[in-house]
Amino acid sequence: MNIASILGNAARPFADRPAVFLGETPLCSYAELHRRAASIGGWLREQGIGPGACVGLYMSNVPAYFDILFGVWFAGACAVPVNAKLHAKEVAFILENCGARLVFASDDLAGNLSGAFRVIRPGHAEYAPLLRADPQPMAEVTPTDMAWLFYTSGTTGRPKGAMLTHRNLFAMTLSFLADIDPVDDRDASLYPAPISHGAGLLSLAHFVRGAAHVVPESGGFEPPELIRLLNRFPGSSLFAAPTMVKRLVESPAIGELNTAHLDHIFYGGGPMYVEDLKRALDRLGPCLWQLYGQGEAPCTISYLPKHLHLDTGDGRLEQRLASAGIARSGVEMRVVDAEDRDMPLGQTGEVIARGDVVMAGYWNNPQASASTLRNGWLHTGDVGSLDEYGFLTLKDRVKDMIISGGSNIYPREVEEVLLTHPAVLEVSVIGKPHADWGEEVVAIVVARPGHRLGEADLDQLCLDNIARFKRPKAYHFVAALPKNNYGKILKTELRKLYG
Repeated sequence: MNIASILGNAARPFADRPAVFLGETPLCSYAELHRRAASIGGWLREQGIGPGACVGLYMSNVPAYFDILFGVWFAGACAVPVNAKLHAKEVAFILENCGARLVFASDDLAGNLSGAFRVIRPGHAEYAPLLRADPQPMAEVTPTDMAWLFYTSGTTGRPKGAMLTHRNLFAMTLSFLADIDPVDDRDASLYPAPISHGAGLLSLAHFVRGAAHVVPESGGFEPPELIRLLNRFPGSSLFAAPTMVKRLVESPAIGELNTAHLDHIFYGGGPMYVEDLKRALDRLGPCLWQLYGQGEAPCTISYLPKHLHLDTGDGRLEQRLASAGIARSGVEMRVVDAEDRDMPLGQTGEVIARGDVVMAGYWNNPQASASTLRNGWLHTGDVGSLDEYGFLTLKDRVKDMIISGGSNIYPREVEEVLLTHPAVLEVSVIGKPHADWGEEVVAIVVARPGHRLGEADLDQLCLDNIARFKRPKAYHFVAALPKNNYGKILKTELRKLYG
């Protein structure tokens, strides 16, 4: 079954219900959104874009995102949402790697594109024919056909495309509706976080039930604007990185928030410190849900529901707040050693999971697929432990990943860029705790003999090659890096010194 059927089903009972808002302004009903998606899907099929084809969505948060996303699915094609914060070179790699012939791009990003594909900008003359095309029936697909190609950074420095099928997205959506409080047509989903990532994936459960979808006029996270929208829309929910939750709570405008309108905040994508969590609960009330997953199992490995954020009198509140919760519906979760043997309760190992939500594999990367999906289980690369009650506590990342502001940053990707500088002999990148962003990137650099290095040169090198948020926020110039007997750099020692 095509995941776009959730819109087709909702368009009947909720035909006149406003579906998409820009700020407080309604733009289209569910019936109109369905017609737009069917027209875009029909136009795409006329261009020869259907099952098996990839379509790029390189857009900031704009209302047309939903027209296009469902339009791609109506055509039976695969959507490839691209992180708007990526460097142009990274975007080019993704679009070339997936073989996209067509890319939808918002005005602020279209200028970054170059390649052998057609670019269409929503709201411009080239977009109008898509909305005027004859609506066509939804394409037939199989449950194992790709629906969303989610590119996630890898330790090799090249993004890998996690192949999410229609079955994966249905499993994710049904798990949401099973685990989270009911959603109905009186509710609203707000999008201060990127639709290209978790927020867009979680939107599907709200489309099933005919809820309103509210895109801020700023297109992003601005606490005063978000508070105004929360006050306007009862039954509001949103996805937020922990840093966003903290900024919302600390905003001078927080006193204006009507918390009775705030139904849920789903937070994830990075560590939420317990003290920050307590402050958020104190200010926002019992509305917080934690979701743990990754692009390979979108938003759906474990969760901490809102009632378990509260003191139940069992004496385990602190332990729960420091955890990532319990297994999601339809998911099995284990903590294992290097041989995939279960670790004793309380001892650390790699978190693995399986279920219908787990990706089919990595696009055109059988070696990485085999390594990650060993023995039928997704090997997350995260280190954690399970307690006797089934709560998962995440300890670290096997691959030394840095999470800053909810975005994943892999040290090797940054290291490889820095090593292209002719004066850099060696470099190691680590994460350093940061009160607002979770972690910040720090580079420890060894210069070649006889060469001088400055931060400005290395900064510019990073800005020319990778996304700005991956750029080191601090550099330390040293004579040598600590290594073990095998020549491996000891990042644990570097963290002690600089982290």
